[in-house]
Amino acid sequence: MPNIKPISDLRNYTEVLSEVKENSPVYLTRNGRGEYAIIKLEELDRLKSTIRLLAKLEEGEKSAREEGWISADDVEAMLGL
Repeated sequence: MPNIKPISDLRNYTEVLSEVKENSPVYLTRNGRGEYAIIKLEELDRLKSTIRLLAKLEEGEKSAREEGWISADDVEAMLGL
């Protein structure tokens, strides 16, 4: 279940921060609407890495669609395997 709190709870920020866990962010609302999420730095780094990986995979797929796919045999030959 998501941990959702009003932003006014940040007056006691140590309590709010103690509730932030790996894969369990604290969501903050302003005027009843979602506004912020507090996550662990490790999780932020993992999310950024995932986004970079997905962007690189998309580049590769776009290249393959435009220029054609390379067969496994061709890759092995290029690598000298």
